[in-house]
Order: sequence, then C-alpha cells, then structure tokens
Amino acid sequence: MNPSIDSIGIIAGNRSLPLLFAQQARAAGVKRIVAVAFEGETETSIAPLVDEVVWVKVGQLSKMISVFTDRGVKQCVMLGQIAPKNLYDVRPDLRAMALLFKLKERNAHTIFGAVADELKKEGVELIEATPWLKPLMPVAGFQLGRKLSDTQKADVEFGFRIAKEISRLEIGQLVVVKEGTVLAVEGFEGTDKCLERGGSLAGKDGGAVAVKVAKLNHDMRFDVPCLGPQTLETCARSGVAVLAFESGRSLLLEQEACAALAERNKLGLLTVG
Repeated sequence: MNPSIDSIGIIAGNRSLPLLFAQQARAAGVKRIVAVAFEGETETSIAPLVDEVVWVKVGQLSKMISVFTDRGVKQCVMLGQIAPKNLYDVRPDLRAMALLFKLKERNAHTIFGAVADELKKEGVELIEATPWLKPLMPVAGFQLGRKLSDTQKADVEFGFRIAKEISRLEIGQLVVVKEGTVLAVEGFEGTDKCLERGGSLAGKDGGAVAVKVAKLNHDMRFDVPCLGPQTLETCARSGVAVLAFESGRSLLLEQEACAALAERNKLGLLTVG
C-alpha cells in the first residue's frame, strides 16, 4: 500500500465492494475520497462513506474524467460492476464513442484498458485497489462450512483446471462441474446466472461444485474476482454444494455472513490454487 496517497477517486459500480473499499481506505489513512457513481447501479449508501459523490450515467466518459480532474484527484480505482443488461442500454458521449470505435475487440480488458488510457491522458492514474483490500482476500487453506468428500475434492481440482483454461480464452472465470463433467461455463451472463444454470443440471440430488478463478494475467485494476453472501445464497438455491475460489486473488465480502450461510445451508466454501 502506498502510504503517501491521501486523496483517491473511486469509479463505483454496483453492490457492496465500492463501499467496503471506501471504509478500508479511510481506515488506512486516506484523507479525501471522491466517488463517481452510476445512476441505477451504485448503492446510494456510498454517499456518507466518501467526501463527495458525483452521479453520472453509464457512458458519460468525459464527465467521469472531469469529476477527478476538476478536483485535483491524481489516482483512482475501479470497483464493482455494471449489470450486463445495462451495457446494452449505454448512450455513450462523444469521447466514449471515439474510444469504442477504435477497439477491434470489446471485452472487459480492452474497454477498461482504453478507459485507463483516457484517464492517463488527463493526468489521472488508474491503480489497483488490492493493497487496501488484502484483509478481504483469503489465502491458501481457507475453508468454511461442510467438509468435502473425496469426489468433491477431485471436482475442485478438475474445475480449477477448466476455469483457468476458459479464463485464458477470455470466455469467463467460473465453471460448474459434477463428478468430472462440466455442467456450465460462465459467459456474458455473469457468476450468479452461471451458478443457477449449472446447479439446475446437477440432478435432483444437487451436489454441483463451482470454481471461480482469476485470469493468468488478470489486471486487478479493472476486475477483482469477488464473492459474497448473494453468491452463497445463489449456490444454496441452485443445488451447488461447493464453491471454491482462487487463493490470494479473490475477495470474500461480508465474511461473517458468508460463514453463517455456509453452515446453515451445508455449503463448502474454500480456497484453491
């Protein structure tokens, strides 16, 4: 962590991660936090956690950048997601249209990489949030909930290999498997929908195993693999019995709530890799 940073910006997507970052950064001594929030996405409860929040529409790239430049913010982080369905409702401003026009491939890495380049042109550096979030990233040996059977342990290892390969191919970062068979691979729909689809294919007895990873050269500035209570609730509802995630490279949010959910629903939650 860079202790010299006393002012930072947050490009805040949905759910609780931008809020948790604001709390962690404040506790680490960051004196001034400015957030760009997206209408219909960012939690309104971010407001009391930061010094200033400016609301924009998805696609307003020029306004987003000027929030930081007008306030002298030189470094920012990007946290939380934009719901996939809303990415099709974007009305990009001229700067965003020019950015998209130049891209031959449009995926999270290329789009956010281009956004980082636009920020850099204006003197704002997009940096990793992970130094402030390390307490939320379980390491090897972490486990909550039920103990795994030998078959489930083998499925975790199998799923880890498959998930690493599909992430290398820029398809997704999650797979659902059972007894050595791939039931579902994450695509554009995201983690929860993939869990639901995979769990539904595991049969009436359930017992599916889900594995989530980071990509080989994962750019943590844009996307930190992230799990939380909602993920576990989806697993319980969908017939997924085990959820494994990559050690030291994945965030587990609201860990006490996750522990309670794992116990109540007899779920296995553990790190792998």
